[in-house]
Amino acid sequence: MLNEEKVILMTKLASYEETEGKQNEKIGNYFRGDYLTVEVLKSLLYGTIAFVLGFGLYILYDFDVFMEDIYRLDIFTFAQNILTYYVIALIVYAVITFLVYSFRYTGTRKKLKRYYHNLKKLSMLYQKK
Repeated sequence: MLNEEKVILMTKLASYEETEGKQNEKIGNYFRGDYLTVEVLKSLLYGTIAFVLGFGLYILYDFDVFMEDIYRLDIFTFAQNILTYYVIALIVYAVITFLVYSFRYTGTRKKLKRYYHNLKKLSMLYQKK
């Protein structure tokens, strides 16, 4: 005889495992600080690439004007301004990344806790048998 509660619980568990369980399991294997550090470092790398590409496109857009003004340009001030924009952009990007991945980690831990609770509940149902 089938126990309806077992079937419902097993269906929920299988659905979770198929949809988001694998990804959540990967995130759940990290400590919070380690996970956030890895994600922030990856985002800083991608942010650097994006800044370099954006700066390159900016220079290429007005390349004629840039080449005309290059002799009148104070290189140290120009480099300092670019570096300042770069640091500000990366700090803002890192803070946003930290917040997003903190919320994601917290939500994942809650889902994993619920999943493990349901597994324990299913185990108890089998032991009652």
